[in-house]
Amino acid sequence: MAAWDGAGSLTDLEPKVTASGKRDFRALTALLEQPVRAGYQPPNKFVWHASMRLAPEDRRRTISDATWASMVEQMLTEVGIATTVTDPGLRWIAMRHADDHVHIVATLVREDGRTNWMRNDYPRCVKATYNVARRYNLHRRVPPADRTAHRRPHPVEVSKVRRTGRAQTPRDELRRRVRTAVAAAASEEEFFAKLRDAGVLVRLRRSSTDPRQITGYAVALPGARTAGGQPVYFGGGRLAPDMTLPKLRLRWGTPTPLPVAPTVGRTERIEAMRQAATVATAAADDIRRDARTDPGRAQATAVAAADLLTSLAYAMEGDRRGPLHRAAEVFDRAARDLYGRVHRSTSRSQEMRAMSRLVALMGRISGNDDAIAALALVMDLARLADTLEQLRRAQQRLHQADAARTAAKALRLVAGGRRPVVTLPLTAAPRPAPTVGGGRRAARGR
Repeated sequence: MAAWDGAGSLTDLEPKVTASGKRDFRALTALLEQPVRAGYQPPNKFVWHASMRLAPEDRRRTISDATWASMVEQMLTEVGIATTVTDPGLRWIAMRHADDHVHIVATLVREDGRTNWMRNDYPRCVKATYNVARRYNLHRRVPPADRTAHRRPHPVEVSKVRRTGRAQTPRDELRRRVRTAVAAAASEEEFFAKLRDAGVLVRLRRSSTDPRQITGYAVALPGARTAGGQPVYFGGGRLAPDMTLPKLRLRWGTPTPLPVAPTVGRTERIEAMRQAATVATAAADDIRRDARTDPGRAQATAVAAADLLTSLAYAMEGDRRGPLHRAAEVFDRAARDLYGRVHRSTSRSQEMRAMSRLVALMGRISGNDDAIAALALVMDLARLADTLEQLRRAQQRLHQADAARTAAKALRLVAGGRRPVVTLPLTAAPRPAPTVGGGRRAARGR
């Protein structure tokens, strides 16, 4: 239904039906591979394959071959496969397999003999198909990737979790414990101490020129070991893009002294929750004010709010991975900056982080009065999540806006005493194939 510019008639490209009733693909294959055979040191794997599929809510629509061809050409042009007559690109064809999807095949050697390696093609395909879905007014529009999601576990990790019957992969469990320690610490020494107290194995990386200087860290669970019995360590950057030691140092900044003495009791817990609620309300106002004038300050405040929610989840649920913990994970993605960037701390973010440390210092919530004050803080954080959603939508960061909205809904359900439903990426499930709104690469051209 579509092919590269200069391919001639689509009817001529259609594989002929032989006497046996089968298709003869040799002529089409020879045309597609012609630049590969004439190219300079062509790659061994030169076939690129993708599909475009309608979402379930769009499948009732009747889309003609001409419309499909136009959508495919627009997507491939934006990705860099289909180019103009003056700049010949790759040879490709698009086949309609059913009413709801098409398949695209290209060979990765250009007409001039150069190889197009199609590096980083998946996010470019997602962005291109999102633009196509918007132009054709399709219902499902998967926003472009923003690199704010957690690092996905390796398939080997997922298989091992299934075999051993664990609830989470070691990577996910370590990320949760590290996030809790980050939220409760004010310096790297305190951070490493809290990790060890939580039963995490910590390995420090020291500078090759100055052994006294720590340049990084890696963590492992005592029960997660290789076949040879060695612990499986993960560096901070392999857990989340903003968990490397240099970024954590920038995030902590200069610690703010705690506003109250470290006395732990019912009265102190209630007062700590009230102080944190006051700061959370002020932080939401700051995010609204700084959204346009100083987005860096708003970003630092949002990250500090995620720390406060993490500490509160631990105070209310402990190590149990309950609804508040899941809401904190979703909020953490909404608060994270693009590509793992970290902004310098501000006075408001330091105040928020001091509240996070204070809530962690107060320990587990046990009484009714404590719980009432904590639920009031949950509701204030839900309002802050609403503000964060508005900020992300204004920034056109739609994945994070959806995460903020999901977190706000979950927090309101917790505050109302009902169990929320928070949808998180399943670590044991493969990455879903995108719809129109996401091109899928099936074979890497390398």
